[in-house]
Amino acid sequence: MNVYLRSEKSRKSDIILFIWNFRIILFSCIILFFNSCSRDNSIMEGNEENRTRPEIVRSDAINQADNLYAVKAPPLSEDIFPCSGCHTDEEPNPNRRQLVDMHDDIDAIFSHDRENRWCLDCHSIDTRDSLKLASGKLIGFDESYRLCGQCHGDKLRDWKVGVHGKRTGEWNGKKQYLLCVHCHNPHSPKFKAIKPLPPPVQQKDIQL
Repeated sequence: MNVYLRSEKSRKSDIILFIWNFRIILFSCIILFFNSCSRDNSIMEGNEENRTRPEIVRSDAINQADNLYAVKAPPLSEDIFPCSGCHTDEEPNPNRRQLVDMHDDIDAIFSHDRENRWCLDCHSIDTRDSLKLASGKLIGFDESYRLCGQCHGDKLRDWKVGVHGKRTGEWNGKKQYLLCVHCHNPHSPKFKAIKPLPPPVQQKDIQL
């Protein structure tokens, strides 16, 4: 009889202990769940801030951060720049026409969307030593990549990260970029076709 009572008490104690352990585990799981949800919400809010942050630094169509790119001096034509040297005393002619008295060499090769583009789409008629964005904003020739990037946005994106074009400097520090016009003629940007050369001779094919 005593053995039976002790066995019955033992079973009841085990059941009570199981119930308390179950409650503790369940309570801990609930706390962990809410902590996890809170942390995920914080991360999502942080990511949302990161996604919207670039909009804060934009004052117009051109990102202000573009001014942080250090570029080499543009390859301006010798004895041609500054343009104001000749154009200051001339009456501006905004009419599209074939150039014959000056810049006829440029007119002869001009193939940069010739059907739709002309000089004054990129050059300012009033401030000849500046380039002009589509918005009318004037920029220097050392920021010509901003002008090119209006139409060639994918190339500008790749240029900024070093995929397109050339840059020198530290891999994780200051860099200097070559402008688009260091490689492309702005009036005829397409590269001429290059005749392919035969592959290099492999060492095993060299006959002594």
